[in-house]
Amino acid sequence: MDEVEFGDLDFCYVTTTGRASGTPHTIEIWFGLHEGRVYVLSGSGDQSDWVRNIRANPTVGLRIGDRDFLARAYVVEDPDEDAMARDLLVDKYRSRTSDDLGEWQRTALPVAIELPNS
Repeated sequence: MDEVEFGDLDFCYVTTTGRASGTPHTIEIWFGLHEGRVYVLSGSGDQSDWVRNIRANPTVGLRIGDRDFLARAYVVEDPDEDAMARDLLVDKYRSRTSDDLGEWQRTALPVAIELPNS
């Protein structure tokens, strides 16, 4: 499955390592793909446990479709990458939901996951 086929899927699964417990925690989340990176948005920003876990240990498990990856994640801080990630996800999901995604686009925290070279 290539990046184009991955991009057609609705969800990916991100597994972080608990910063205190050391145990794995998996979330199902909307995602977008751009130039070898998976972008996700944390609606709870830095308050999400999975974001806190990434800040403590950026190595994550990533499942897209039937493919599993070990990857590195980071909270997006570059303003241009931030804006691109927000637009990418809203453009992908606007037609898939009846929800107004405007607030989510403005307030969620972008996180990037670097796909390993295959």
